[in-house]
Amino acid sequence: MTIHWCGTGLSAIPGLRRLIKAGHDVTVWNRTLDKAQDAVGDLTEDIRVFDLDAVSAALHAGDVVVSMLPGDWHAPLAQKAIDAGAHFVSSSYIAPEMRDLDNQARSKGVALVNEIGLDPGIDHLMAHHLVETYRASDALDKDAELSFISYCGGIPKTPNPFRYKFSWSPLGVLKALRSPSKSIRDFKEFNVARPWDAITQYIVPLPSPESFEVYPNRDSLPFMAQYHFDTEWNVKEFVRGTMRLNGWADAWANVFAEIETLEGPSGEARLKEMSDKFWEENAYDEGEPDRVVLCVALKAEKNGETTWHQSYVMDAWGDENGTAMARLVSIPLSHAIEAVIAGKIGAGVSAATDDPELLSQWLAEIDKLAQHLTIVNHV
Repeated sequence: MTIHWCGTGLSAIPGLRRLIKAGHDVTVWNRTLDKAQDAVGDLTEDIRVFDLDAVSAALHAGDVVVSMLPGDWHAPLAQKAIDAGAHFVSSSYIAPEMRDLDNQARSKGVALVNEIGLDPGIDHLMAHHLVETYRASDALDKDAELSFISYCGGIPKTPNPFRYKFSWSPLGVLKALRSPSKSIRDFKEFNVARPWDAITQYIVPLPSPESFEVYPNRDSLPFMAQYHFDTEWNVKEFVRGTMRLNGWADAWANVFAEIETLEGPSGEARLKEMSDKFWEENAYDEGEPDRVVLCVALKAEKNGETTWHQSYVMDAWGDENGTAMARLVSIPLSHAIEAVIAGKIGAGVSAATDDPELLSQWLAEIDKLAQHLTIVNHV
């Protein structure tokens, strides 16, 4: 059984190195050999130039294909894995093209595991834990009003005037700002065309409580089912969103105004120009620590009183071993790969596990990755 790890970008390295050090048979595929050799050349010589057909030719039944490449490669690699009777793992959101492979994967008995990095990934694990803890509590009440939030942000540990720094191309961040979102606010669907139209403040219950700017992203609504919310539950608020340093909205006001006007090929070209400029001016310096803050919370209220309220809170930052973002994305991914190898994840397309045993194990491992991880009981 071989793990075929495709992509050695910054967020891939700690998990990849962990698997190689653990003695797994790993073939590393990357479009640029030099970068892969710099990343893991001290641990392995099995480093190859990435090519879809070459990966396909190397696959055997029971192997695991790992994609840390841009999202467009996930479904083609997953299809090659299915064809070979191999499994597939990525940290990315499940795209429609990936979801369409579910029946094929089930018929072949192979697992296509996604959404097991940081966000999505660790946030899902926290959400599953909170929902199941609430279910098991005496406060469970079908008449309660439930509020759920999940906010995550990769932010500079030392704030800069732009209130944000980039560890890879800013183009993805800029494109995400053009995406609409759906969430639940005041019991109703809350649709937002642009994130800056819905920026609010949120106080994260860290040891010293800290305020951040937050906004909803993507479509939060399908995650109510993923987190096993009962359909009859009375949901007052449900939002998955992004966290930024206070002052971010003001620092980016001119960016928002320009993005609003961009359309067509010329708009895409201008986004690329902006991306290049931001990278030049606001990229992390080598060795500069980043910071990741994640807060997932569930609250139940009845007759105006809070009956149950817990927050899962994480604060992590880069150290001498690398960035917080890299270890929080790739090490949970590496644990999912090992679970697939051990046959602990069933066939078909799936996201981060809700299996109680794996959930407990993985959250315990994540506790080793963050400088602060705790559950706050507010009641």
